[in-house]
Amino acid sequence: MKTLDCRNMQCPQPVLETRKQLLASPNNAITVVVSNDIAQANVSRLAAKQGFEVAVSTNNDDISLILTPKGSIKAETSPSAKENNQVNGDTIVYISSNCMGSGSDELGEVLMRNFIFTLGESDELPSTILFVNSGVKLCCNNSSVLEPLQLLANKGVTICACGLCLEFFGLTDQLKTGRASNMLETLEAMQQAGRIIKP
Repeated sequence: MKTLDCRNMQCPQPVLETRKQLLASPNNAITVVVSNDIAQANVSRLAAKQGFEVAVSTNNDDISLILTPKGSIKAETSPSAKENNQVNGDTIVYISSNCMGSGSDELGEVLMRNFIFTLGESDELPSTILFVNSGVKLCCNNSSVLEPLQLLANKGVTICACGLCLEFFGLTDQLKTGRASNMLETLEAMQQAGRIIKP
């Protein structure tokens, strides 16, 4: 049985690595080792959603999750689930800040980085990501998410950074991924969207 060691991984890495393994070998049991209750809960929820039974054992600070497939059909790829979640129109991600949430900018930057990284690992990609206000900083020099944003662009996702916002922050010549856009383009994209995600 394969063992996946996720003890030194920050959220959401344990879930993403587990998901990759479950999708790669949907009929094989695996053991996932984590080091905290949050990772245990997150991996357990994912496994249940994918149609796996979860058995838990602990050894000192290590938590071992034995994931065993119940059957050949996984909840995530079930046709009925896909049909129920169908959205008419494009999915747009609208990012209006370089931080996610409020309270701590330092934490907010980490959360936004994790969001964009996780978005790139998703099976259902948006058609467009719109960056406005300080969100445009994520597309420019010294951004910690340039690589995952470029990967999204390589997968066909349109990356748009507000031109006025780039000018305001003095970043017009520092745009590294995507292209400068305008408010009309932003408005039309949002009006035509079937779903708008605002992290």
